[in-house]
Amino acid sequence: MEPAAKDEMEPALSPGSSCPGPEWPEQERAERLARGAALKWASGIFYQPEQLARLSQYRGREVQRTSSLEARIKSVVQSYLEGVQTGVWQLARALEAVQGAREALSQARSLLRGMAEAVQTLEPLREQVGQHKQLQALSQLLPRLRAVPAAVAHTQTLIDAQRFLEAYVSLRELEQLREDARVPLGGLELPVFEGLGPLTEALGWAVEVAAGAAGQLAREDPALLVAAVRVAEVEAGRTGPLGQPSRDWRQRFLRALQEGLEQVHFGTSLLPGPGALAEWLETLRVALPAELATAEALVAPCCPPNYKVVQLWAHTLHGGLRRSLRQLLTGHELGAADAFTLLHWAQHVYLGPEMMGGLELGPDADVSQLEPLLTLENVEQLEATFVAKVQASVVQWLQKALDGEVAEWGLEKEPDTDPSGFYHSPMPAIVLQILDENIRVTSLVGESLQRRVHGMALSELGAFLRSFSDSLIRFSRNHLRGEAIAPHYVSYLLATLNHHTALRSSVSVLQLDGMASVALARVEAALDELQRRICRLVLEALLAELQPLFAGLPSRRWLSSPGLLDRVCERTASFCRDFWRVRSPAVQLLLAEAERTVVLQYLRALMQRRLVCRGADERSQAAERLRHDASQLRELFLGLGLEESAQCAPVLLALRELLNLDDPTLLGLEVASLRRQFPDLTEDHVSALLDLRGDVSREQRLAALSSLQDGPSPSPAAGRRALFSLVPAPTPALSSCLPSGSCA
Repeated sequence: MEPAAKDEMEPALSPGSSCPGPEWPEQERAERLARGAALKWASGIFYQPEQLARLSQYRGREVQRTSSLEARIKSVVQSYLEGVQTGVWQLARALEAVQGAREALSQARSLLRGMAEAVQTLEPLREQVGQHKQLQALSQLLPRLRAVPAAVAHTQTLIDAQRFLEAYVSLRELEQLREDARVPLGGLELPVFEGLGPLTEALGWAVEVAAGAAGQLAREDPALLVAAVRVAEVEAGRTGPLGQPSRDWRQRFLRALQEGLEQVHFGTSLLPGPGALAEWLETLRVALPAELATAEALVAPCCPPNYKVVQLWAHTLHGGLRRSLRQLLTGHELGAADAFTLLHWAQHVYLGPEMMGGLELGPDADVSQLEPLLTLENVEQLEATFVAKVQASVVQWLQKALDGEVAEWGLEKEPDTDPSGFYHSPMPAIVLQILDENIRVTSLVGESLQRRVHGMALSELGAFLRSFSDSLIRFSRNHLRGEAIAPHYVSYLLATLNHHTALRSSVSVLQLDGMASVALARVEAALDELQRRICRLVLEALLAELQPLFAGLPSRRWLSSPGLLDRVCERTASFCRDFWRVRSPAVQLLLAEAERTVVLQYLRALMQRRLVCRGADERSQAAERLRHDASQLRELFLGLGLEESAQCAPVLLALRELLNLDDPTLLGLEVASLRRQFPDLTEDHVSALLDLRGDVSREQRLAALSSLQDGPSPSPAAGRRALFSLVPAPTPALSSCLPSGSCA
């Protein structure tokens, strides 16, 4: 080490001091602490005078301690210096070794540079040696290489002749020769082998063609099918040369087998056109089970067990059929017949005993795991199509039936009758047959479609009933206005009541078991409305004939002669003479409404205040006339077939009691009794009846009317028909047809 460098590394010492200077602050701090401790010790010892005598002892002791410390320090420094000397010597030896290694490496570098130059001079020789080896290998393979074009042509001939095993052996020999020639050429392929690629593809294509016709080959030439299978299997188990992908001919064989099978049964040219779906499905019904039987009996023995031929056959046919059906559904819209046929075939025939459900196949078939032919969306689409098409047809059929019926209403002849004499028309039977057949036939498909068609049928029946009712209104309007006079107007109205009865009695056949249909309730409500409308039209016709006859009632002539009511009865009997041609229970309703109409017209006449009795004799005559008229009306309608309990004529007997009362002061009791029998009786009605008596004072009238207000409001009796509420006083009003019930 240079002296200057040594001086830089050593710390500078302050003059007169052996300790480091400020460059060593820790040492300086330690020195100060030591000095302080020494001063403290010295001041403690020499504080007392008697301690000074021992100063020489302390000095000697400290001199010995200082000498010991100096000796120890010298020893440590000597040891340190010896170590430094040893290190310097070792560094010198290492430097000599490094210099020797550097010289050796320099010599080796010179030798390697000379060897590289020698290698470059030998490179042409190496290339010539490699070419010599290639030429030597090719000279040995030359006879075989010359035969390659002929071998390729021969192999192609074998492929064309469908001699697959021989062709495959020849192809493998050519490929092995190509590998033998490629190795010495460093992977270079000779042009003579360019035909092997197309040749290999030709053999693979020939195997695929054989697989596509597997069913036919299994019947006609199973040896050819077995040869194709063996070629595919051997090629699938062979590992391809390095750098070339393996040819998985097994998958090609299976894929071609599936494609060929689908093409045979589900090719584009084989899909049915409009109207030919049923024939196509029938062909499949016969062909598919036969195809599966062929697969199990003939194709499966020609293939390895791992092919699972029967299962492959079943799944391939099923998949092809599903795709074909989806293609049909996305194409032209199916008609009702085709939609129904497809639904029934897919849900019942295909999985039934005639097809997949009746096949006795081995466990490999696994037909139970097949997906449904039609998805839920497909079924929904087909059901909606079928219902829409059927609904359009039903609307046309019902409209034709209605048009035919309406056309007969204006004919010169009376309505047709059945052997029992009742008015009859085939229209109700036609309507119900149309609807019932469409509902029943859907049971062959399933409950979902049947519910849809059932709802549609009831909806269309309700629409038909509304159209029928509207046609009746137009028929009546045209007749009454004189625009189209119907010779047998009332008779055809009565005939429509029989239509209503037939429809009501038969509509229950449209009800499905276990189904509570809201639509059926609507149909029944529409039937009720139709019955009321027919009844109203008949009663309006009756009322038109009776109103002129009641213009003279009550009157003085009415008091003394029964002729007025006789004409009413005669006209009523003539009008109702054909009521017997109406079936029960409609005839009872119609008679009850007719009798009620006559009674209401009678009450309207009484409420007009046309007659005021002049004395007791006329009141007695009026009371007797009411009794006689009530009896006459009762006998009339009993003769027509109306039960007495359904008649309203007894109201005249109740009014008779009011007229026959001798003491006017008791009118309040009689009015109260009358109110209890007829809760719809009002003060106007009572006032009109009191005017008819002619002997009621103002006070007596007020007392009688007050009895209506004082007594509790009576509640209507069950089944009692409204009477007085339909007889305004004094203005008359038309009757209305309401559900029948007892008026007594």
